[in-house]
Order: sequence, then C-alpha cells, then structure tokens
Amino acid sequence: MATALRRIPFSVQILLGLALGVGLGFLARAAELSWLASTLDTVGSLFVQLLKLAVPPLVFTAIVVSLVSLRGVANAARLAGKTLLWFGVTALVAVSVGIGLGLLTNPGRGVTLDTAAATAPKTSGSWTDFLTGIVPTNPVGAFVEGNVLQIVFLAVVVGAAALLVGEAAEPFVRLNRALLEIVQKALWWVIRLAPLGTLGLIGHAVAAYGWDLLAPLATFTTAVYVGCAIVLFVVYPVVLLAAGRLNPLRFFAGAWPAIQLGFVSRSSVGTMPVTQRSVERLGVPREYASFAVPFGATTKMDGCAAVYPALAAIFVAQVFGVTLNPLDYLLIAFVSVVGSAATAGLTGAIVMLTLTLSTLGLPLAGAGLLLAIDPIVDMIRTATNVAGQALVPTVVAAREGILDRTAYDAAGRRDLLDPVGSAPDERAPRPDGPTPVPA
Repeated sequence: MATALRRIPFSVQILLGLALGVGLGFLARAAELSWLASTLDTVGSLFVQLLKLAVPPLVFTAIVVSLVSLRGVANAARLAGKTLLWFGVTALVAVSVGIGLGLLTNPGRGVTLDTAAATAPKTSGSWTDFLTGIVPTNPVGAFVEGNVLQIVFLAVVVGAAALLVGEAAEPFVRLNRALLEIVQKALWWVIRLAPLGTLGLIGHAVAAYGWDLLAPLATFTTAVYVGCAIVLFVVYPVVLLAAGRLNPLRFFAGAWPAIQLGFVSRSSVGTMPVTQRSVERLGVPREYASFAVPFGATTKMDGCAAVYPALAAIFVAQVFGVTLNPLDYLLIAFVSVVGSAATAGLTGAIVMLTLTLSTLGLPLAGAGLLLAIDPIVDMIRTATNVAGQALVPTVVAAREGILDRTAYDAAGRRDLLDPVGSAPDERAPRPDGPTPVPA
C-alpha cells in the first residue's frame, strides 16, 4: 500500500488531504465532535512544529552556504543586486495592488466590532524594535528563541566573512554544507507528511472558524484572497512575459508543488527546500538558486508584507474612524518594500502588520481584531510569498542568459517526488568552473 501511495503524484496527495480535511472539518463542526476537531488540530500543529524545528539550522546554514557559493558565480555582485532590485520592484507592484483593492472595497467600512475589547498582540513591531532587534545580544539566544531575523543577520555576517577569508574558511564551509544537507534530508521526511499535515490544518480551520466568525470580516478576507490572486495570476505572468519572455504556464507547472505546500504549511522557510528544488527544475543554475531562494524565503513576502498589510491598514483605519491621506499610502508602500524582512518567513505576519500600523500612527489593537482569521488568510499570503520567491530568480536568470530554457519548457512534467520516492535532494554533480553570466 505504501508503494501504491508513493506512485500517486505528490501534488495529488496534497489535494486529497485538502479535500478530506475540509470534509472532516465540516463533520466535526456540524456534529459538534470536539474529539475530531482536537485530533485535527493536533495533527496540523505537529506538522507545523516539525517544520519550525528545522528553521534555525536551515536558515543559518543555507544563507552561509549560499553566500560562499557566490564565489563560483561570475558577476555575482551584479546578479545579487538585480535579485534584490526585482524583489523590491515586485513588492512595490504587490503593495499597489493591495492599496488599490483596499480603496475599491473599503473592507472596514460598516464593520461592527468591539474595538474597546481589542488588545494589541503580544508580538508587535516598530522601526526602533525592528532595527534594534536585528542584532542579537547573544548568538545562542537567537537560535534558542527561534528569532529568524537575528539568525539571518548572523548568517549574513558569518557567510560574508567566510567568503572574504577564502581558502582558510573551507573547513567551516564544508561543515555548514554538510549540516545543510543533513537538515534538508530530515526536512524532506517532514515534507513527505504534508498531505497528512494538510488534512489536519485545513480540517481544524474549517472546524474552528465558521461563518458566524467570518461574516464581519468577509469583505476583508475576500479582498486578501482576491489581491493575492491578482498578484499570482496577473502580475507574475505579466512579469514573466514582459521581463523574461517566459511562458507563465510552464512556470506555474514547475513551481506549483512549492506554492501548494506554502499554502497548507503557512511557512515560507519550511517550504524553502521545495522552492529551491522547483527553481532548479525551472532551469535556474544551482549556484545562483542557492543564493536567491534562501534570501527570498526570509525577505521576499509579497503576500505577508505587501498585499496583506496594505489591506489591513486600510481596514483598521476605517474601523477606528481614521482618515488616511496620500502620504499615508506612500508610507504603506515604503514599509512594504523596506521592512518585509521583519516577517522572517514564519507563520503569520503580525510583526509586519504592527510595523505598518505604528508607522501610520494607527492603534496597534487593530491587529488584534484580525488575529481570529489570521490562519485563513495566511494560507494565500504564504502561497503568494513562495511564488514570488520562485519568480524572481527565474526572471533574473532569464534576463542574464543563464536560464536553461530546455529545462524550463520541461518543468512540471515530472512530479517533485518521483514514483519510487527518491529524495529530491539527491543532486547531480556540480559543473566545474563558475556559472557563466554574460557581461
């Protein structure tokens, strides 16, 4: 039976888990089966905890190795600069979509909620907290607390130092490369449980969040999904066609396993190995993908840091009767482009939302009004994040002439996990010499 299950494409397994989870969630809610709802919650929570367990070592080793790998890429500085530029450009477009949709739908107008009872979330952020929070007071504490932003800072410093030190740092680099392979192997075991995790996460969401809770926030929830869908299926295809001269259907065929896993896991970092594997299958050179994807998984958040905070800020302003002026909308765009690293690729976007609210001078308690539906909107936000993290390296590689067009055109024709279940991280030998990048 296990062999027969492995012959089912991975994406189909997730869809089956999704459908079964929805059915069990409705059953638990309709029949008031508390034991079933609790079981679904436990299964989903364990899956997310397993993903989070791998986050600190995965982020650190991936960024260190990715920075050192730039040594083997010709014109690495230019390639890195263009990657960051496209991160910013697509984030600016995404936040513009969020602002435009917010002005069109007015998600907070007419909403009646108990604002007096709303409290600010325990996790909040301001520019001061964000900037001072980047540098850890204790490097061990950053890993113990799972502070991804501080881990990213440490990894960038250590990776850059190892890159400059050169040959003397090779033993340290080899150690990190070996640790990365070990963590990725263990994480692939967890990813294989994604269909079961999907069943639990979706089932619990359906059982816990009925229409009675969603009704007051229906416009806001719908706007988030529509905004992310516009970015996913309108903005990204236009970027692929206009900037890379690439077929969008082939891109989505190749990136869909990562997008799908991001939707159900709600973790860009947890999805990172699948995203990188998908990007490589799209024809992006491994040396470049190993830099762009880990950085994107911690800083490229078009859903959590662009569409969502723009709509949420407009919603909170309307609920509390605050009028936003054109400068406020410019501040929303600025925060989305510059402060997206605050989300750090973890489940939820509360820190980014409170950073936006504090910049605009809006009540931080407004974020508390949206906490109840956060798991629901976080699914589409994370799927959008992951798609953007795969899009940028693909487009940059195409524009720089290093994309394997044959591999791109064949993307999606093989399942991410092949029928016999071989691990996706069993990679072909690296080519000798630097990856050629035309001047």
